Parts: sequence; C-alpha cells; structure tokens
Amino acid sequence: MAKIIVNGLVSGGVYAVLAVGFSLVFGVARILNMAHTAFYMIAAFFIFVCTVMSGFPLLLSVALAIFLVSVVGILCHKLFFDRIKEHTIPVMLVSVGLAILFQELLVMGFGGTYRAIPPLVAGFVEIAGVRVPWQHLLALGTSIVILIGLWLLLSKSRLGKAIRAVANDREIANVMGIDVGWVCTITVGISAGLAAIAGAIVAPIVMVHPLMWMQPLVITLAAVVLGGLGSIRGSVIGAFILGFAETATVFLMPMGSFLKGAVALGIMIVVLLLRPDGLFGVIFEEERL
Repeated sequence: MAKIIVNGLVSGGVYAVLAVGFSLVFGVARILNMAHTAFYMIAAFFIFVCTVMSGFPLLLSVALAIFLVSVVGILCHKLFFDRIKEHTIPVMLVSVGLAILFQELLVMGFGGTYRAIPPLVAGFVEIAGVRVPWQHLLALGTSIVILIGLWLLLSKSRLGKAIRAVANDREIANVMGIDVGWVCTITVGISAGLAAIAGAIVAPIVMVHPLMWMQPLVITLAAVVLGGLGSIRGSVIGAFILGFAETATVFLMPMGSFLKGAVALGIMIVVLLLRPDGLFGVIFEEERL
C-alpha cells in the first residue's frame, strides 16, 4: 500500500504540473495545445544532452532546459498558434504536427533507443516498511512546490491578476488597459515552462526516448477533461485521481500493467457520464482560474 501511495503521489504530481500548464494556456489563450507534452520530452532530452553527454551539473541543466523550452513554446505560439488561434481544429492539427516533428527530429538525432539520466539524489528511505528512492520523494516535493508557487502567482501577483482577468473576459480586460496579447504570450511561456519542469522531474526516474510524449498527453487530456476543461483546481484533482488509478493498476495487476492507461480513461468516461462538464466544470464564459 505504501508503494501505491508514494508512486501514485509522484505520478499524480507530474501529471498535475502538466495538466495545469495545459489548462492554463487553454483558459487564457484559448489554445488546445496538443504539443504540450512534446515540450516535456524536449526538456528531458536537453537534460540528457547536458548531463550525460556534456557533463553539466544536473541543476544547471534543468534551469537551462526550463528557459529553452519556455522560449520554444513562445516561438511556437508566435509563429504558428497565434496566427490561427480563432480556429480550434487547425490549432490542434498544427500542434500535433509540431509534436510529431519534434519527435522525428529527436529520432534522427538520437535514434529510437532508451536512455537514462543519473538521479540527483541517490539512495533509499524506508517508509512503512517499504524502500522509497529519495529521487521519488524529491520529485513529489518539487511537484508540490511548483503547484503552490503557481497558485501564489495566480492569486497574489499583478501578473496573476492580469492572467485571471484575461481568462475571465478578454474584452473587458482589454478595455481595462491589459495587453491581452502580451498576457497570452507570457502564459504560453509559463505553460511550456511547466511542461519542462515536469520533464525535469521525471527525467532521472524514467527512460528518455522520442515517444515519451504520447502517453502523458493522453493522461493529461484525460485529467483536464475529468477535472473540468479550464479549471485549474479540477486539473490538479483529476491528475492525482488518474495518477493513483495508473499506479494501483500496475501494482495490483502486474501482468496487466499495460492496461493502466485504459483504466485511467475508463474512470474519466464514467465521471463524464455522470457529470458531462467534469468534476469542477464551468461554463466557458465563467471564471476558470
């Protein structure tokens, strides 16, 4: 049980960071960015290149990865998404195309092999008779700190108030003198940075490979829809629900661990049948953040 709790919290924390970034950029910029987890993958590969291939310290590599991926996210927004932001389906198709493009570039550069990154903290700690790697606890703690930091940013800072105003009603925000375009651009950068942080969290825990963006994308979308599209709180809760569902499936049915994604999606379907708007769904014009 302790393994399920710890690993469920770690998985849920990573999914929560990803889901919050996805929900944030949708709520503010009105973009369904299907390339969101591709940024997570790029960050993991950049950290691999810096640490394993170039010998950089892990913390420095993580900081550089977050900065680089945030810039890449903003460039993608300016070059592609912002031009077609009024058309949902083209945005989705372009973002999927970008994700596949990033994937193929990584395949060309690194091949399709799985690669490992050394953990920042080695060793184990015993919790309730179960040995838990320190790296997993560090990943969980980082996720919690990031989520709290984002909540403080959105609720207490001037930028956060501007982001919330644009998410609630961009026309009124524009009349009040808020630069809606600038806020959307900054939000996209924050979203990409959150994806990079998630990639940095899991890079020393999982194997890095060019297809690693696909499975988290499915769970991230499921968590956002389960919690209620556009709801930050709902995205976090949905992510932890699905993280625990995946972990419980793996530990309770080892031979059927390949079903973990199906179980998570099954939970989403059941909830949507009972509550079509999700657990904390809101009407599009109402408050999201």
